Amino acid sequence: MPVLDTRLDTDDLTLTVVTEIDATPERAWQLWADHRQLEQWWGPPTWPATFHRHELEPGGESRYFMTGPDGSKGHGWFSIVETDAPNRLVFKDGFAGEDGEPTDPEDYGTVTVTIEPAGERTRMSVQTRFRSAEQLKAMTEMGMAEGMTEAMGQIDALVAA
Repeated sequence: MPVLDTRLDTDDLTLTVVTEIDATPERAWQLWADHRQLEQWWGPPTWPATFHRHELEPGGESRYFMTGPDGSKGHGWFSIVETDAPNRLVFKDGFAGEDGEPTDPEDYGTVTVTIEPAGERTRMSVQTRFRSAEQLKAMTEMGMAEGMTEAMGQIDALVAA
């Protein structure tokens, strides 16, 4: 199912994207836990992701890049803060240099993923809390809401396979 809701809250400095998946919470968790599955949906279709490090445990680190249609690469990092499989994941997410390391370790958003049963489906909510109004504005202008909507729109095909 495509994204159900996208909420931008400038007072709370959050962007929340919600979808429902034809899968169990355990299956939805695997979309995060298995880096090969994460690669298939983390970036929008025109910017697929490649993870070369993915440690989904508190204190763990992930390094990835997304490749654009013209071959350019945008690098990113995760720092895992909390895991409660299959219900909740919290991580810091920021930009990285070509070496995969954070360009500015203090310039990140905190992402909280909530996975919960929704009847026979599973609801997954991905909320990014920004550190400042300026950061929220920059990411919004960059097209983060649209990119997340396109990215999460790929999940149905992945869980159906």
